[in-house]
Amino acid sequence: MGRGKVELKRIENPSSRQATFSKRRNGLLKKAYELSILCDAEVALLVFSPSGKAYHFSSHEMDRTIARYRSEVRLNSQSNQGLRTMEIWRTEMEELKRTIETLEAKQKHFAGEDLSMLSMKELQKLERQMRTGVERVRSKKRCILSEHINSMKKKQRTLQEENVHLQKRLHELHEGRRQIMEAQEYRDPALSIHFTG
Repeated sequence: MGRGKVELKRIENPSSRQATFSKRRNGLLKKAYELSILCDAEVALLVFSPSGKAYHFSSHEMDRTIARYRSEVRLNSQSNQGLRTMEIWRTEMEELKRTIETLEAKQKHFAGEDLSMLSMKELQKLERQMRTGVERVRSKKRCILSEHINSMKKKQRTLQEENVHLQKRLHELHEGRRQIMEAQEYRDPALSIHFTG
């Protein structure tokens, strides 16, 4: 005849609770010992009684097993962190791929390619975008041409001013030469030299 199923809840009677603790603690320690022998497992069991007394079993040195456990938990934590980081990067890469595909499709549409899959509404939207883009390009082109024309006009004015200055200088040189020639003729008409120019 088997035992009846025990309801798992705190035992209210202190003496019954202590007796149950002792029996089950001994059974738990025995099972830990058997597991270490039968399966060649490294087992460490640590139990604190309600009064705070410690009971333990260790198939190897307890400190070594605890250190190994801490190392394992830390490695798993780092590994989980690494997996989370990789997952974040993977998600970001997938989003970037989708963005690139969308931009490449838009670029083809602006070039007049792959339009067969677009609806009438999408084609109208594309037409508006292209019209706006063309107007911006023309506006920029007009601005650059205007700046270029202004620059050329400024250069033309500078060259004209320089030309007027050079003509004035040339006139002064001609006038100076003419005066020199007249002075020479006045001093000695027989030795006068006639310049053409």
